[in-house]
Amino acid sequence: MGEILIGLSSWADKSLIACGKFYPPDANDAASRLQYYASQFPRLVEVNSTYYGLPAAASARLWVERTPPRFQFDVKMFSLLTQHPTAVKSLPRDLRESLPAEVADKENIYLRDVPAEVAEEVLRRYVAALQPLHAAGKLGAVLTQFPHWFTPGDAARAHIAWLRDRLAGYLVAVEFRNNQWLNPANLEDTLDWLAAHELTYVAVDEPQGFRASVPPVAAVTNSALAYVRFHGRRREVWAERGVSVQEKFKYLYSANELKEWVLKLEEMAEQAAVVHVLMNTNYEDYAVRNARQLSLLLHEAGVETA
Repeated sequence: MGEILIGLSSWADKSLIACGKFYPPDANDAASRLQYYASQFPRLVEVNSTYYGLPAAASARLWVERTPPRFQFDVKMFSLLTQHPTAVKSLPRDLRESLPAEVADKENIYLRDVPAEVAEEVLRRYVAALQPLHAAGKLGAVLTQFPHWFTPGDAARAHIAWLRDRLAGYLVAVEFRNNQWLNPANLEDTLDWLAAHELTYVAVDEPQGFRASVPPVAAVTNSALAYVRFHGRRREVWAERGVSVQEKFKYLYSANELKEWVLKLEEMAEQAAVVHVLMNTNYEDYAVRNARQLSLLLHEAGVETA
């Protein structure tokens, strides 16, 4: 039986900090908050700030220093590299200045707008910045979350393979936001392709019934790591445009909803050395409460977590 590690999708979420329900008053800066977080969830956290801007090696070194020896950071891939719209101002200055004028003048750009050599350099810097975590044995996986318009096909697979090749030595987890990858016609091919390339499939729990809803398929494609993310089930705003991330993921799971995953997680742990379970319901302390509740439900079922 592999280990099941449970954590949150951010330790620095503004709503979590502002609510005052998790961090004590003396955890009032970046260092003390991460140290306190690790005292409550001693094995796992997800870093989402790296989606909005390239990470810095100096920050990675601080994360290593402020956490216990076996702690793991799953780090989200920079938005540009997963084909999301990306603010030009989020690129390092020298790379902004190297862009063609018609690209540099835009507010947001896509990877297709960027010269190939700039894309390669962005990815090189991303990989280098995570080296302190990797060297310390604290880099869990690089989470590559693709947008809902990223659909199955040769071009999409080639892009995933490009990322995997440049991330050699790092575990890579793949989250799809379009259900075409997992429909009856494509499911087996998708999972087989991920397995053949030693990529970890990210299982998700999210609202169902929408055009792009990804079903809660609990699959393992890499014996080194299985991965599950809980996005909540807030149907009323899930597909609405202009809704904030906080509103979209403002959801508190019931015990019965979490119980649906107990057997699934146990079965995943039988196939992988470790299972990472992340609560992405980032509103106040909802993720904290559900992470603790899921851990208790697994304990009651005879499955230990960390």
